[in-house]
Amino acid sequence: MMLDLATFLLATAVALGGVAAVMSLRAGGAPAPFAIAGTHATLALGGYGLLLVALAGPPRGSASGAASFGPIAAVLLALAVLAGVALLQQRRRRTRLPGGLIGVHATLAVFGFVILAVYALLA
Repeated sequence: MMLDLATFLLATAVALGGVAAVMSLRAGGAPAPFAIAGTHATLALGGYGLLLVALAGPPRGSASGAASFGPIAAVLLALAVLAGVALLQQRRRRTRLPGGLIGVHATLAVFGFVILAVYALLA
């Protein structure tokens, strides 16, 4: 139940992050509105917190060989959080958000989410 809710929140955050990334990378370079970026961050951090709670519970996925997928997803998502904090710092300085950093953040988040989705489906 907790893992399912974490996966849902993170799926919503990934979709909203895609919208924010497209808005930030379009011509002109203005960052996505704070309402979109803030909602993305709130959903992502909430989902990440629930994931950590779910991982502290009973072990899952041993029968399917996916027991390590949850912790791997948590590490990748933690790295995505760090890149997201760097993006927030750039936004607070009112400078153009670096496309490479947006790409690193998105790549870590999507990889982490895909591994989490497999873990949630197999476990």
